[in-house]
Amino acid sequence: MDLTLILQWVIHAATPILFVALGELILERSGILNLGLEGMMMIGALSGFYFAYMSNNPALGIFMAALITGGFALIHGFISITLHANQVVSGLALTFLGTGLSSFLGRNFVNKKAISIGNIDIPFLSGIPFMGKIFFDQNILVYLSFALIILLSFFLYKTRSGLRLQFCGDNPACADTAGVNVSRYRYAAVIFGGLLAGIGGAFLTVADNSPWSGGVVSGRGWIAVAIVIFGRWNPIGVAAGSYIFGALSSLQFKLQARNIMIPSDILSMLPYMFTIVILSITSIKMISKRFGTPAALGEPYFREERE
Repeated sequence: MDLTLILQWVIHAATPILFVALGELILERSGILNLGLEGMMMIGALSGFYFAYMSNNPALGIFMAALITGGFALIHGFISITLHANQVVSGLALTFLGTGLSSFLGRNFVNKKAISIGNIDIPFLSGIPFMGKIFFDQNILVYLSFALIILLSFFLYKTRSGLRLQFCGDNPACADTAGVNVSRYRYAAVIFGGLLAGIGGAFLTVADNSPWSGGVVSGRGWIAVAIVIFGRWNPIGVAAGSYIFGALSSLQFKLQARNIMIPSDILSMLPYMFTIVILSITSIKMISKRFGTPAALGEPYFREERE
């Protein structure tokens, strides 16, 4: 198989994970941990599929997936920010709710396909030797993911709002003392993360042309959480981790094309083994601090406890 086509597929395969991981990055920077990404991606995948299938309009499917999943994320926001409940439990409940709800509502659409978006060949740029086809012969969501990496890097490190968001995740009490509305920033991050999780889920059924099934997400939501850690809460690092996942996902097809006899089950395990290794390493407290974990990540903020 041509190397250009392989790398083009790596970028494509990494994009849904990249959207979800970038959303989780912003959310965790604000101090909120969301382990409900798997369920949110399922909601996004079903919403995108349903509206694209019923209207023959993939753009509507993507838009509705983002809108509905953004609203779905508010469940976690309300429980974590307003009620100050345990964020891990809330996220896991969101995964079970989203997975079960989408499987139930989508039971009549199993193995059906929605109309999908196609690649957009960018004139001149796609003609660049080797790199052109890899980066500039992709669909609109891939181009949007490229833009998001740049925009979020600028937002986090070059804007006042981005610095305030990080302040909320590192020391919400000090941020509150400085006049930053911690709850407002965290709610905005929750909604933004939900929007991107919806787009990532919709990518699988609207851009990937996969038929609807209850297992269409296949653990990508969990992998996105690990990629945020791997990327050290930095958009560039998260992008690198996502593309590594895309390469591992496509490795099995490359090896099979070359008739290298490795059981497909072992090859399919590679991305998930990568996730387990990253989570195991970063669970060590000393390493976690070096990785730049937001200091208040996962901790509810009570204003009355402000020192």
